[in-house]
Order: sequence, then C-alpha cells, then structure tokens
Amino acid sequence: MKEDVLDVLMYLFENYMDDDTAMDADPETLKNQLLEAGFLSTEINKAFTWLEDLAEQQASSESHPPYAGASIRVFNPLEEEKLDVECRGFLIFLEQMGVLNSASRELVIDRIMALESTDIDLDQVKWVVLMVLFNQPGLEEAFTWMENMVMEEFQQPLH
Repeated sequence: MKEDVLDVLMYLFENYMDDDTAMDADPETLKNQLLEAGFLSTEINKAFTWLEDLAEQQASSESHPPYAGASIRVFNPLEEEKLDVECRGFLIFLEQMGVLNSASRELVIDRIMALESTDIDLDQVKWVVLMVLFNQPGLEEAFTWMENMVMEEFQQPLH
C-alpha cells in the first residue's frame, strides 16, 4: 500500500493533470479510484485537504501582487529542519531564474510545511513546485520549464 500524502498528490498530478474532465469529476469518484490504486483513505483525505488549502491560498495570493524587489528570504528553524540546504538553495535558484516569484515561493514553502513527512528531499520539492505552478495564472511558462525538468528526471532510466 502507498502511504504518503505526496504519493497521492503525485499520482493525481501524473494521471489526471491533462484530463480536465477527470479533475472536475465528483470527489468521491476520484477518491474511489485512488482507493482502487492502493492508497489509504486517510492519506487520500489529507491530499484533498492539501489541494483545497492550496486553492484557497492561491486565490488569496492573487489579491496581493508579488514583491518584485531584491529581498532575501530567511527560513525559520522549522523550515530549516524540514528543508535541507540543497532544497532551500533550489528554491532560491528558482526564484533567481524567474520560475518562482515571491508569492509562489511562499506557496511552495507553505505546501511543503503542510506535508507530514519530516524528510523532504529535492525531488519532492520539485513536485510541490510543479503542483503549485500548475494553476498559477501568468506562470504558464515557468510551469512548462519546471514540468520539463521534473519529467526528464522522472523518466531517466537508472543505470
């Protein structure tokens, strides 16, 4: 059985991202499909809550334009505990490259902190970034760039 909220989110993203009708389907139908795929009911419910919280925060962040100045993001001790130096550096890199703006960066950090897992790795951070960018208006190019990065790494064969 698959037991991680991020696994449920990644499964949803991989299998339903391109199918608008599936994502508009009845939540109970989607939950049943996830149960059939082997996910635990508790993790499915947590994943749906995670997505609902993301949607709420995206809606509220639209009313606050991102800060465009040269600021420095200081991570608090809880964030530093969950996100190692490599993950924090990657988020800073994405912001410097223009893939994330200050508002989307904060959404990513918030959604990572909402995951129960204490050992977040770089691949998981990339997936969260991809999920946050997916419905962000005006960041379609950043989403495509990130999607190409994630999918290339995801599909590379192991040697």
